[in-house]
Amino acid sequence: MAHVSQFFSDALFQNLDAVSNRFKTESVHHTDYPVADESKIDVALEERMQLAQDVSSLILSLRKKVNIKVRQPLQKVLIPVLNAVMKGQLEKIEDLVKSEVNVKEIQLLTETEGFIKKKIKPNFVALGKKLGPKMKAVSGILATFTQDDIAKLEKEGQYNLSIDGEPVILQVQEVDISSEDIPGWTVATKGALTVALDITITPELEQEGNAREFVNRIQKIRKDSGFDLTDRIDVKVSATNGLKDALAQFKHYICAEILADKLEFLLEFEGGTEIDVNDVSLKVIVSKKG
Repeated sequence: MAHVSQFFSDALFQNLDAVSNRFKTESVHHTDYPVADESKIDVALEERMQLAQDVSSLILSLRKKVNIKVRQPLQKVLIPVLNAVMKGQLEKIEDLVKSEVNVKEIQLLTETEGFIKKKIKPNFVALGKKLGPKMKAVSGILATFTQDDIAKLEKEGQYNLSIDGEPVILQVQEVDISSEDIPGWTVATKGALTVALDITITPELEQEGNAREFVNRIQKIRKDSGFDLTDRIDVKVSATNGLKDALAQFKHYICAEILADKLEFLLEFEGGTEIDVNDVSLKVIVSKKG
Protein backbone atom coordinates (compact mmCIF):
# COMPACT_ATOMS: atom_id res chain seq x y z
CA MET A 1 0.00 0.00 0.00
CA ALA A 2 2.91 2.36 0.75
CA HIS A 3 3.83 2.45 -2.94
CA VAL A 4 0.36 3.40 -4.17
CA SER A 5 -1.05 5.46 -1.27
CA GLN A 6 0.57 8.71 -2.44
CA PHE A 7 -0.98 8.35 -5.91
CA PHE A 8 -4.35 7.22 -4.55
CA SER A 9 -4.56 10.18 -2.16
CA ASP A 10 -3.75 12.59 -4.97
CA ALA A 11 -6.35 11.05 -7.28
CA LEU A 12 -8.95 11.31 -4.50
CA PHE A 13 -7.96 14.95 -3.92
CA GLN A 14 -8.27 15.77 -7.63
CA ASN A 15 -11.73 14.19 -7.86
CA LEU A 16 -13.03 16.06 -4.83
CA ASP A 17 -11.44 19.37 -5.78
CA ALA A 18 -12.97 19.13 -9.25
CA VAL A 19 -16.33 19.49 -7.53
CA SER A 20 -15.46 21.95 -4.76
CA ASN A 21 -12.84 24.06 -6.60
CA ARG A 22 -11.47 24.89 -3.17
CA PHE A 23 -7.76 24.63 -3.99
CA LYS A 24 -5.62 26.10 -6.78
CA THR A 25 -2.68 23.71 -6.44
CA GLU A 26 -1.90 20.91 -8.89
CA SER A 27 -1.50 18.20 -6.25
CA VAL A 28 -2.56 17.42 -2.70
CA HIS A 29 1.15 17.18 -1.93
CA HIS A 30 1.53 20.90 -2.70
CA THR A 31 -1.18 22.05 -0.28
CA ASP A 32 -0.57 23.33 3.23
CA TYR A 33 -1.85 21.50 6.27
CA PRO A 34 -5.11 23.08 7.46
CA VAL A 35 -4.97 25.45 10.42
CA ALA A 36 -7.44 24.70 13.18
CA ASP A 37 -10.08 27.34 13.86
CA GLU A 38 -10.10 27.26 17.65
CA SER A 39 -13.26 29.37 17.74
CA LYS A 40 -15.10 26.31 16.42
CA ILE A 41 -14.01 24.12 19.35
CA ASP A 42 -16.95 23.38 21.64
CA VAL A 43 -15.27 22.63 24.98
CA ALA A 44 -18.59 21.94 26.73
CA LEU A 45 -19.52 19.40 24.06
CA GLU A 46 -16.15 17.66 24.37
CA GLU A 47 -16.53 17.49 28.15
CA ARG A 48 -20.08 16.21 27.77
CA MET A 49 -19.08 13.42 25.41
CA GLN A 50 -16.20 12.43 27.68
CA LEU A 51 -18.69 12.27 30.53
CA ALA A 52 -20.99 10.08 28.43
CA GLN A 53 -18.09 7.72 27.72
CA ASP A 54 -17.05 7.57 31.37
CA VAL A 55 -20.59 6.95 32.65
CA SER A 56 -21.23 4.26 30.03
CA SER A 57 -17.89 2.60 30.73
CA LEU A 58 -18.59 2.44 34.48
CA ILE A 59 -22.06 0.99 33.97
CA LEU A 60 -20.84 -1.59 31.47
CA SER A 61 -18.05 -2.59 33.87
CA LEU A 62 -20.66 -3.12 36.59
CA ARG A 63 -22.74 -5.28 34.25
CA LYS A 64 -19.66 -7.37 33.52
CA LYS A 65 -18.83 -7.61 37.22
CA VAL A 66 -22.21 -9.19 38.03
CA ASN A 67 -22.44 -11.07 34.70
CA ILE A 68 -25.55 -9.34 33.33
CA LYS A 69 -25.61 -9.10 29.53
CA VAL A 70 -26.17 -5.72 27.89
CA ARG A 71 -29.20 -7.16 26.10
CA GLN A 72 -30.86 -7.62 29.50
CA PRO A 73 -32.63 -4.32 30.36
CA LEU A 74 -32.11 -2.92 33.85
CA GLN A 75 -34.32 -0.42 35.59
CA LYS A 76 -32.24 2.39 37.04
CA VAL A 77 -28.87 4.07 37.46
CA LEU A 78 -28.17 6.63 40.18
CA ILE A 79 -25.50 9.29 39.61
CA PRO A 80 -24.60 11.80 42.34
CA VAL A 81 -23.96 15.27 40.94
CA LEU A 82 -21.42 17.63 42.48
CA ASN A 83 -22.68 20.90 41.02
CA ALA A 84 -25.19 22.48 38.64
CA VAL A 85 -22.81 22.29 35.67
CA MET A 86 -22.34 18.54 36.08
CA LYS A 87 -26.10 18.09 36.44
CA GLY A 88 -26.77 20.02 33.24
CA GLN A 89 -24.17 18.06 31.30
CA LEU A 90 -25.58 14.73 32.47
CA GLU A 91 -29.14 15.74 31.57
CA LYS A 92 -28.05 16.42 27.97
CA ILE A 93 -26.48 12.96 27.53
CA GLU A 94 -29.08 11.00 29.49
CA ASP A 95 -30.85 9.44 26.49
CA LEU A 96 -27.53 8.58 24.84
CA VAL A 97 -26.29 6.74 27.94
CA LYS A 98 -29.58 4.90 28.48
CA SER A 99 -29.47 3.64 24.91
CA GLU A 100 -25.82 2.62 25.17
CA VAL A 101 -26.10 0.64 28.42
CA ASN A 102 -29.75 -0.49 28.17
CA VAL A 103 -31.24 1.02 31.32
CA LYS A 104 -34.72 2.48 31.67
CA GLU A 105 -33.98 5.42 33.94
CA ILE A 106 -31.12 7.63 35.11
CA GLN A 107 -31.70 9.47 38.36
CA LEU A 108 -29.39 12.33 39.30
CA LEU A 109 -28.81 12.71 43.03
CA THR A 110 -27.93 16.01 44.62
CA GLU A 111 -27.75 14.44 48.07
CA THR A 112 -26.37 10.94 48.59
CA GLU A 113 -26.04 10.88 52.38
CA GLY A 114 -27.58 7.67 53.69
CA PHE A 115 -27.52 5.91 50.31
CA ILE A 116 -24.13 5.80 48.63
CA LYS A 117 -21.37 5.32 51.19
CA LYS A 118 -17.83 6.22 50.21
CA LYS A 119 -14.44 5.31 51.63
CA ILE A 120 -11.25 7.31 51.39
CA LYS A 121 -7.59 6.43 51.80
CA PRO A 122 -4.36 8.17 50.85
CA ASN A 123 -2.67 7.57 47.53
CA PHE A 124 0.73 6.72 48.97
CA VAL A 125 2.51 7.16 45.64
CA ALA A 126 1.12 10.68 45.15
CA LEU A 127 1.45 11.79 48.78
CA GLY A 128 4.66 10.06 49.85
CA LYS A 129 7.13 12.56 48.42
CA LYS A 130 4.94 15.52 49.29
CA LEU A 131 4.35 14.74 52.97
CA GLY A 132 7.31 12.68 54.10
CA PRO A 133 7.03 12.09 57.88
CA LYS A 134 3.57 13.74 57.92
CA MET A 135 2.16 10.85 55.92
CA LYS A 136 1.09 8.88 58.99
CA ALA A 137 -0.75 11.85 60.47
CA VAL A 138 -2.65 12.50 57.23
CA SER A 139 -3.61 8.82 57.01
CA GLY A 140 -5.05 9.07 60.51
CA ILE A 141 -7.07 12.17 59.62
CA LEU A 142 -8.44 10.57 56.46
CA ALA A 143 -9.61 7.60 58.52
CA THR A 144 -11.89 10.01 60.44
CA PHE A 145 -13.39 11.65 57.33
CA THR A 146 -17.18 11.73 57.27
CA GLN A 147 -19.31 11.41 54.15
CA ASP A 148 -19.64 15.22 54.17
CA ASP A 149 -15.85 15.60 54.28
CA ILE A 150 -15.42 13.28 51.31
CA ALA A 151 -18.17 15.09 49.39
CA LYS A 152 -16.50 18.46 50.09
CA LEU A 153 -13.15 17.18 48.81
CA GLU A 154 -14.77 15.81 45.65
CA LYS A 155 -16.74 19.00 45.03
CA GLU A 156 -13.97 21.52 45.70
CA GLY A 157 -11.05 19.42 44.47
CA GLN A 158 -8.99 20.05 47.62
CA TYR A 159 -9.22 20.02 51.42
CA ASN A 160 -7.32 22.11 53.95
CA LEU A 161 -5.69 20.18 56.80
CA SER A 162 -3.57 21.22 59.74
CA ILE A 163 -0.68 18.93 60.70
CA ASP A 164 1.28 19.93 63.82
CA GLY A 165 0.08 23.48 63.35
CA GLU A 166 1.19 23.62 59.72
CA PRO A 167 -1.31 23.90 56.84
CA VAL A 168 -1.46 21.05 54.33
CA ILE A 169 -3.60 21.28 51.20
CA LEU A 170 -4.85 17.84 50.17
CA GLN A 171 -5.73 17.48 46.48
CA VAL A 172 -8.46 15.10 45.31
CA GLN A 173 -6.03 13.27 42.98
CA GLU A 174 -3.84 12.51 46.01
CA VAL A 175 -6.42 10.19 47.56
CA ASP A 176 -8.30 7.08 46.49
CA ILE A 177 -12.08 7.31 46.91
CA SER A 178 -14.24 4.22 46.44
CA SER A 179 -17.89 3.39 47.01
CA GLU A 180 -19.44 0.50 48.88
CA ASP A 181 -22.02 -1.72 47.19
CA ILE A 182 -25.61 -1.46 48.43
CA PRO A 183 -27.94 -4.48 48.69
CA GLY A 184 -29.56 -4.86 45.26
CA TRP A 185 -27.14 -2.35 43.73
CA THR A 186 -23.54 -2.28 42.62
CA VAL A 187 -21.40 0.85 42.66
CA ALA A 188 -18.35 2.09 40.78
CA THR A 189 -16.29 5.28 40.93
CA LYS A 190 -13.92 7.04 38.58
CA GLY A 191 -12.47 10.24 39.96
CA ALA A 192 -15.36 12.49 41.00
CA LEU A 193 -17.87 10.37 39.04
CA THR A 194 -19.89 7.68 40.83
CA VAL A 195 -22.62 5.44 39.43
CA ALA A 196 -24.89 3.03 41.27
CA LEU A 197 -26.61 0.37 39.14
CA ASP A 198 -29.83 -1.34 40.18
CA ILE A 199 -29.12 -5.01 39.39
CA THR A 200 -32.54 -6.35 40.42
CA ILE A 201 -34.10 -8.13 37.45
CA THR A 202 -37.88 -8.08 37.84
CA PRO A 203 -40.07 -10.60 35.96
CA GLU A 204 -41.01 -7.81 33.52
CA LEU A 205 -37.37 -6.97 32.82
CA GLU A 206 -36.55 -10.65 32.45
CA GLN A 207 -39.27 -11.07 29.83
CA GLU A 208 -37.96 -8.11 27.86
CA GLY A 209 -34.45 -9.54 28.10
CA ASN A 210 -35.71 -12.85 26.71
CA ALA A 211 -37.33 -11.03 23.79
CA ARG A 212 -34.08 -9.21 23.00
CA GLU A 213 -32.12 -12.49 23.14
CA PHE A 214 -34.66 -14.06 20.78
CA VAL A 215 -34.20 -11.17 18.34
CA ASN A 216 -30.44 -11.70 18.44
CA ARG A 217 -30.82 -15.40 17.62
CA ILE A 218 -33.19 -14.75 14.70
CA GLN A 219 -30.90 -12.07 13.31
CA LYS A 220 -28.06 -14.62 13.32
CA ILE A 221 -30.24 -17.10 11.44
CA ARG A 222 -31.07 -14.39 8.88
CA LYS A 223 -27.36 -13.70 8.37
CA ASP A 224 -26.38 -17.36 8.19
CA SER A 225 -29.16 -17.94 5.65
CA GLY A 226 -27.85 -15.19 3.39
CA PHE A 227 -30.98 -13.02 3.63
CA ASP A 228 -30.72 -9.40 2.51
CA LEU A 229 -31.23 -6.71 5.15
CA THR A 230 -34.61 -5.78 3.65
CA ASP A 231 -35.99 -9.31 3.20
CA ARG A 232 -39.28 -9.91 5.01
CA ILE A 233 -39.68 -13.21 6.88
CA ASP A 234 -42.19 -15.44 8.63
CA VAL A 235 -41.24 -17.15 11.89
CA LYS A 236 -42.72 -20.20 13.56
CA VAL A 237 -41.80 -20.90 17.18
CA SER A 238 -42.16 -23.92 19.42
CA ALA A 239 -41.49 -22.61 22.94
CA THR A 240 -42.23 -23.49 26.55
CA ASN A 241 -44.96 -21.57 28.36
CA GLY A 242 -42.74 -19.12 30.25
CA LEU A 243 -40.70 -18.17 27.21
CA LYS A 244 -43.75 -18.16 24.97
CA ASP A 245 -45.41 -15.59 27.24
CA ALA A 246 -42.38 -13.30 27.01
CA LEU A 247 -42.21 -13.55 23.21
CA ALA A 248 -45.95 -13.01 22.86
CA GLN A 249 -45.87 -9.93 25.08
CA PHE A 250 -43.12 -8.33 22.96
CA LYS A 251 -44.40 -9.67 19.64
CA HIS A 252 -44.66 -6.25 17.95
CA TYR A 253 -41.14 -5.28 19.04
CA ILE A 254 -39.73 -8.60 17.84
CA CYS A 255 -41.45 -8.42 14.44
CA ALA A 256 -40.24 -4.86 13.90
CA GLU A 257 -36.65 -5.79 14.72
CA ILE A 258 -36.43 -8.94 12.60
CA LEU A 259 -38.68 -7.71 9.74
CA ALA A 260 -41.22 -10.47 10.34
CA ASP A 261 -44.74 -10.28 8.89
CA LYS A 262 -45.81 -13.21 11.04
CA LEU A 263 -44.65 -14.64 14.37
CA GLU A 264 -46.59 -17.85 14.94
CA PHE A 265 -46.53 -20.02 18.08
CA LEU A 266 -47.06 -23.77 17.58
CA LEU A 267 -46.93 -26.71 19.97
CA GLU A 268 -44.60 -28.65 17.68
CA PHE A 269 -43.52 -28.99 14.07
CA GLU A 270 -41.18 -31.01 11.89
CA GLY A 271 -37.65 -29.76 11.24
CA GLY A 272 -36.62 -26.27 12.21
CA THR A 273 -33.56 -24.87 13.94
CA GLU A 274 -32.91 -25.28 17.65
CA ILE A 275 -31.79 -22.13 19.43
CA ASP A 276 -31.03 -21.19 23.01
CA VAL A 277 -32.55 -18.16 24.74
CA ASN A 278 -31.07 -17.58 28.19
CA ASP A 279 -30.55 -21.32 28.77
CA VAL A 280 -34.00 -22.26 27.43
CA SER A 281 -34.07 -24.32 24.23
CA LEU A 282 -36.71 -23.84 21.56
CA LYS A 283 -37.18 -24.56 17.87
CA VAL A 284 -37.85 -22.03 15.14
CA ILE A 285 -38.53 -22.05 11.42
CA VAL A 286 -37.46 -18.86 9.64
CA SER A 287 -38.66 -18.55 6.05
CA LYS A 288 -38.17 -15.70 3.58
CA LYS A 289 -41.23 -14.12 2.05
CA GLY A 290 -41.65 -14.29 -1.66
